[in-house]
Amino acid sequence: MMGPSFRGFLQSLDDAAALVSFSDDRSWDLEVSAITTLANRSDGEVPVFESVGETAIDASLVGDPYRGPRCRPWDHLAQAFGLSSGLSGAAYYEAVVDRLRSPREPQVVDRDAAPCKDVVDTGADVDLLSIPWPYLHQGDGGRYSNLHTVVAPDPETQWGHWSNQRMMIHDDDLASLLFLAGEQAPNLYYYDYEPREEPMPVAVVLGAEPAVQCSTEMWIPTGRSEAAFAGGLKDGPVDLVACETNDLYVPATAELVLEGRVLPGERLDEGPFGDYFGYMNGPRRSMPVFAVDAITRRTEPRVPFCVEGTGVGYGQNSTSTLQTVAAGPDATLGLRAAGFDVTMAVPWRFTSRTVWVIATDRPYPGALHELANFVFTTWGMLHIDFFVFVDADTDPLDPRAVLTAIALEADPDADFHQFGVERMPKVPLNIYQTPDEKGSADVGTSKAKTAKAYIDATSDRPAEDGPEDESLRKRAQQRLVDAGVSPALFDLLEERTGESR
Repeated sequence: MMGPSFRGFLQSLDDAAALVSFSDDRSWDLEVSAITTLANRSDGEVPVFESVGETAIDASLVGDPYRGPRCRPWDHLAQAFGLSSGLSGAAYYEAVVDRLRSPREPQVVDRDAAPCKDVVDTGADVDLLSIPWPYLHQGDGGRYSNLHTVVAPDPETQWGHWSNQRMMIHDDDLASLLFLAGEQAPNLYYYDYEPREEPMPVAVVLGAEPAVQCSTEMWIPTGRSEAAFAGGLKDGPVDLVACETNDLYVPATAELVLEGRVLPGERLDEGPFGDYFGYMNGPRRSMPVFAVDAITRRTEPRVPFCVEGTGVGYGQNSTSTLQTVAAGPDATLGLRAAGFDVTMAVPWRFTSRTVWVIATDRPYPGALHELANFVFTTWGMLHIDFFVFVDADTDPLDPRAVLTAIALEADPDADFHQFGVERMPKVPLNIYQTPDEKGSADVGTSKAKTAKAYIDATSDRPAEDGPEDESLRKRAQQRLVDAGVSPALFDLLEERTGESR
């Protein structure tokens, strides 16, 4: 198993010929994002930009490092977690669900043992602009960090709350964070710290080990520690180290850590930004100010970024992969723990924060409505607008199987359901919202509500054994091999579909 660090993960990609390095100067101004977009679209190697022009420190940029292979997006992170190679999608989900059932508490290491403390800058030495933050999309409001872990206080756990809110760079020691009310860390700021006129301590961690980044995408229950679930995912404790200027703990092997405070009553303009919804989201909005008090880092930090957006970037990137390989198994476990018989809960990888597919049985009339109502009301679901329910034996990771189920099983009259008009919350990012519906800038949320909906694409027919019976399939494959068909053909089929032979 590789070392528990972002660098160890990159080394594993390099060993698997899944990484390509650029040693000559590349520009942070659109060039690195353009190259990364092309790599994403072609399912190519992950690009590492070893030399970034106009950068004061010796730092590298890494474009969409968590984007997995097109047909098997879980492969790279399965290796990072020490799971068996060649797992099908369903087997990967079960392995991760099993890991998440056994959280592992983190361990605190001394400052001298933490690679993220190789260089420590505080006070007047803090210089955000010395870091090669990329300008990702033509039309963005500025340079961004959007693949990191935000560490915020949590009154119910000593290790804090981990999440991921994008950050726009404004000055040498000021940034803004996209804090949308309804999410845990923003709620703590808007409804606890700011009313008391107190700054909220925050750390932004870049290049943490893969299990940490995955935990920021999970739906961890309030009061539970993302650090412990990250430990369960990697099957070992995450090393944490104390911050220099506040009481928070951060992953010790991180590439770069920004320590600071989200200031009460202060705002900076944020956006527009080429968002994951697939369009240039704007106009500029006022967001809370993140004042940076310290930067700690490795000597030559490697800074990851994601080219967001299906229209302005490409849908198969780090965000979509992390949703599929981390949020999906976590949601599957959560639904099972709540008593629902769910085979898999999987984000639609092309629009992974708007649509999910859930494979489940329908034991009695109304069961799917109860399940959808539980998810929409219990988990909040600010981002996700609707679910597609398919039969338990339908692979929700297979887009063709899902679309076939909708086309053949979903009655447009009887199987498309809404949860009432203007009842459910939503984020102010959806493309179908008018500027007026974008809502209040004070707490970064939407005035408008949404109906939320689900599609019942399950069948009414009893399950039958068909031509995909395992023994019959193996006999058929053997007959083809005997007839001269190369066995490599079946390996290619397995690679493309995630099915075992």
